[in-house]
Amino acid sequence: MPTSLSPPASVMTPVHLGEATHCPYCALQCGMYVSGGSGREAGGTLTVTPRHDIPANGGGLCQKGWTAAELLTSGVRLTTPLARASRTAPLSPVSWEEALDRIAGAVLALQAEHGRDAVAVFGGGGLTNEKAYQLGKFARVALRTSQIDYNGRFCMSSAAAATNRAFGMDRGLPFPITDIAEADVVMMAGGNVAETMPPFLRHLRDTLIVVDPRQTRTAKQAALHLKVTPGTDLALALGLLHIAITEGYADQDYIAARTTGFGAVRESVAAWWPERVERITGVPVASMRQAVQLLGTARKAMILTGRGAEQHSKGVDTVTAFINLALALGLPGRAGSGYGCITGQGNGQGGREHGQKADQLPGYRRIDDPAARAHVAAVWGVDPDELPGPGRSAYELLDALGTGGGPRGLLVFGSNPVVSAPRAAHVTERLAALDLLVVSDFVLSETAAMADVVLPTTQWAEEHGTMTNLEGRVLLRRQALTPPPEVRSDLAILAGLAARLGREEGFSDDPRTVFDELRRASAGGVADYAGITYERIARETGVFWPAPSEDHPGTPRPFLDRFPTPDGRARFVPVDHRPVAEDVDDDYPCYLTTGRVLAHYQSGAQTRRVRALNEAAPEPYVELHADLAERLGVVSGDMVVVTSRRGSARAAARVTRAIRHDTVFMPFHWEGVNRLTNPALDPTSRMPEFKVCAVRVERSDEGPPERDGADPRATTAPRADRGRNT
Repeated sequence: MPTSLSPPASVMTPVHLGEATHCPYCALQCGMYVSGGSGREAGGTLTVTPRHDIPANGGGLCQKGWTAAELLTSGVRLTTPLARASRTAPLSPVSWEEALDRIAGAVLALQAEHGRDAVAVFGGGGLTNEKAYQLGKFARVALRTSQIDYNGRFCMSSAAAATNRAFGMDRGLPFPITDIAEADVVMMAGGNVAETMPPFLRHLRDTLIVVDPRQTRTAKQAALHLKVTPGTDLALALGLLHIAITEGYADQDYIAARTTGFGAVRESVAAWWPERVERITGVPVASMRQAVQLLGTARKAMILTGRGAEQHSKGVDTVTAFINLALALGLPGRAGSGYGCITGQGNGQGGREHGQKADQLPGYRRIDDPAARAHVAAVWGVDPDELPGPGRSAYELLDALGTGGGPRGLLVFGSNPVVSAPRAAHVTERLAALDLLVVSDFVLSETAAMADVVLPTTQWAEEHGTMTNLEGRVLLRRQALTPPPEVRSDLAILAGLAARLGREEGFSDDPRTVFDELRRASAGGVADYAGITYERIARETGVFWPAPSEDHPGTPRPFLDRFPTPDGRARFVPVDHRPVAEDVDDDYPCYLTTGRVLAHYQSGAQTRRVRALNEAAPEPYVELHADLAERLGVVSGDMVVVTSRRGSARAAARVTRAIRHDTVFMPFHWEGVNRLTNPALDPTSRMPEFKVCAVRVERSDEGPPERDGADPRATTAPRADRGRNT
């Protein structure tokens, strides 16, 4: 089994490269060819071959990419709509007409009794731009509900809020990913790209500094590892900025010419002297000084943040503190230098630009901006007053389901909150309290298994569509094979439902038609796609937004001349450290942090059904330090129970010295892990505090927990049997 970029032995180079498309997983959106599509009916196999014309991967793929096509022909996917004859009946096949009629009838009944906001929509950061756009439009125009958000709120929202207030724009990397290779020093705070997106490593060519409580695969490649106490990244960033200022590394000419607000930040970090920061973070003063010296003396340097620094109840301020450090060193807006966010989900960037978020309209417009409402309403052919206002954020929406003032129905597209939401057992209870749960998915995920109606949808290699990768480059996925006859695209599903809800006009099942409308809706917005066409993407191998016209070259580096703020300057913003929402104590003496492993992606709904990936990582585990294991009487392979104030999870111990003594780690790709995590929210981004909570760890004499395994066809139990409130 490969661990990163090489193909498995079973992958043969085809004579015909096949259709040029992109990987279905992370935000690198690695280029690949898929061939052999005509062999589906004959039992043939699909072949994946990497493309060399996409800079993000440049001919490399990780093991997820190499095996990406297996699900398309494996027989574990959904191929017909499913519905329940009653609340306690199992899911059974139904026709598309019956499924859509049932959904529309239930939606109309719920809204007639409880109001427009009685029905909500929950989207995903893996949906194409076309799907994300049409989903937002469907919610506001067909349902006329304010209750829409998406799982990207759990991923990039803190970095998005921080970059918007510092730079006036949220684009994960405001420079091509190839610029990273030009940097002499890269600091990566809370990112583990060696496991989450291995082809990214080709761009890390010089000195690497990693901030992480664990010695991850990425940290093992670093020249300097700052093993921070979970939840103290903000204090560390403040201490690094203190050192940069007091020891003369601040670029005063850059600060004067290109920024505002430095004086207030300089005063605010005066109290964060290195020795104080060491006591809070556990990072030695000498290591902090070495990190600043490396960054401050580099010819070109970059600071990148990932989910480890962002998924906190103070994630926006943490990212802001790292941006302040980057600004003080004069990095943003210089070629080969800067600040960037390592976007996670496949379309995490585009998914948050075009209307899935509770407070946004297409083009990254605010839904409470009268001018934005007027522009988008004109494109949609509705009165601006018909558009609802802002709704609940993702966790707040899930928390409100089935309550007196919350939605009674939920339509889920491209998400699996039973596994991925914080305080997951509570979220499952809220889903169970609904009068209507509809899930559109490729496989029968844990969330789909609870649904009243399940709709089988096409996937990445079976449809056209655009994705926007972590560098803001809009890419084109091309259809490589024909989907099964009873499977429909999300665009067709939304169009069919809209027609049944009285909106026959304005909802197309053709991706190009939808994208052309998206271009008009985004025109003049921050994320302006007006000048991007399918033909241009194919010709130029992707186009960087903003691209306001077809003769505009696109904007690979938007900050070189000025920042998109009213005065053209970047903003320093004073922030201060505060403790984690839930600190350790005598009853819960360890920190829990969660993350990804190489073989799996997100909730694992797809990767856990790929044989080779499931064999590589078949079960969750608890990584704990050897000293903690000794105190517990545990060796690797023993079962342990991890308990937080919200629930417990059981898994095998993995004993190591690559993690802090006071910290345990669990990967979140399996149901149960997020039963432990804390839903405390950042006040600005509404990001939950996934990355740290207080737990206790105990040895267990029981065997491994039973799991449903990789075959979803058996998980069609009655709703009551799966915890529904009947």
